[in-house]
Amino acid sequence: MTAQVNPHDHAADPLNLRNVGRVYWNLTTPALYEQVVRRREGEIAHLGPLVVRTGSHTGRAAGDKFIVRDEESSDKVWWGKSNPPFEPQRFEAIYRRICAYLQGRDLFVQDVFGGADPRYRIAVRVITETAWHSLFARTMFARTTREDLERFRPDFTILHVPNFHAFPEVDGTNSETFIIINLARKLVVIGGTSYAGEIKKSIFTVLNYLLPQEKVLSMHCSANVGPDDDVALFFGLSGTGKTTLSADPDRRLIGDDEHGWSDQGVFNFEGGCYAKVIRLSRESEPEIYACTRRFGTILENVAYEPLTRRLDLDDASLTENTRAAYPITHIPGAIRTGRAGTPQNVIMLTADAFGVLPPIARLTPEQAMYHFISGYTAKLAGTEKGLGAEPQAAFSACFGAPFMALHPFKYATLLNEKVRAGNVDCWLINTGWSGGPYGVGQRMKISYTRAMVKAALDGKLKNVSFKPHPVFKISMPESCPDVPPEVLDPRNSWKDKAAYDRQAADLARKFKENFRQFEDEASAEVRQAGPEA
Repeated sequence: MTAQVNPHDHAADPLNLRNVGRVYWNLTTPALYEQVVRRREGEIAHLGPLVVRTGSHTGRAAGDKFIVRDEESSDKVWWGKSNPPFEPQRFEAIYRRICAYLQGRDLFVQDVFGGADPRYRIAVRVITETAWHSLFARTMFARTTREDLERFRPDFTILHVPNFHAFPEVDGTNSETFIIINLARKLVVIGGTSYAGEIKKSIFTVLNYLLPQEKVLSMHCSANVGPDDDVALFFGLSGTGKTTLSADPDRRLIGDDEHGWSDQGVFNFEGGCYAKVIRLSRESEPEIYACTRRFGTILENVAYEPLTRRLDLDDASLTENTRAAYPITHIPGAIRTGRAGTPQNVIMLTADAFGVLPPIARLTPEQAMYHFISGYTAKLAGTEKGLGAEPQAAFSACFGAPFMALHPFKYATLLNEKVRAGNVDCWLINTGWSGGPYGVGQRMKISYTRAMVKAALDGKLKNVSFKPHPVFKISMPESCPDVPPEVLDPRNSWKDKAAYDRQAADLARKFKENFRQFEDEASAEVRQAGPEA
């Protein structure tokens, strides 16, 4: 692999990147560490992780992502809040200014894959002006071999310029930050933000556009495999436990965030994991905790003691959204191929801060479609700017609306087809509050949640009795190994039963209000699978 080459050999010309400085090609992790330190982009912490700062941008810029609306995309993309359109002329204008900005600047290139299955993966070239973002791309995407690089031709290119800022009045962006996907040009431009997650999520959006057109379900979920080669999927928004619960020492990890489900089975889109690490503990999440102490891990906005360089994972002074990006091979027993068979279980996770939903419930296929399209969790003050003291219901279609380029029913229909074809068991698991809402009740013990997940995956709930939830109609088990029976019915865990009933009715109304936007596409069976309001 060549460390640096003349940029006119083959990389820059198709993008019209002229007069750039040195171009560093496919540097290894140690070489990128050296560049990061030399350029003062980050520091090495105790035991070897790389610590970086993302400035004022410590999370996704959800309101700053666009898709260019042209002949390729106009009739396919789910236009709206999640996918606002961008004019082709304005894309070309901002792109020309980026090319001018990059003149004289060094560039780092990583040639990688989006997707572990050769039948469906896309070749991605990531060009960035910083070494640590190049390391992020090398860590998070599926790696290429020497043989791959010899014949590598990108299907999509990401041009990442975090220090270039847009002029909203001129460029038609909402702020100085922008993530613009041009499906016809097969090009993504990202600027005005150093938050590295935008790099991987832009290609996730591209895959969410391409794969369903090939009858492959693209999913915002984690996945693992049990001792009997049984595959489980874990859907869930941030804070619900998706990464934590899939990193099970008794099961092998396929991946923690993005997957495809084809007729041949499940495959990871990535080669790394991107875990939230605020207040991470060795006791609760030993495997992820260990990754924060390893060479090759990138820690975003994690605090550390300047003299000893020892980490403080409890410090949220910069952001609650502290992150660790690490190769999936850091997880013991992870499946290096990133591929496995057809799922036997689908688990949808929520952190219901209202204390209404049961800690575990079985779903019919129609209920699975309803809750998949709803994508519910609750957000709390302190986890996001602008939130008050009370929890807020949050709905994100397919548990990842900002990345779903097509209408949610495209994905939900594929999910339904695959669940029925494989006779897959579907579950809703609430990792949120029990005995009352946030501020009154207690968060569900992770030991109980792990026991419920284990019982579901091991088939130990197949022969127990179930009863329907009075409002949400989902089936609650009346017993579960290693879980107290009084925990399983959320109403029984509340002292004030009338207060529970009011809270349940209120949450049901929120579900109904959110689902109205999808009713025109939903069948009567799916509409009826929702709660009673």
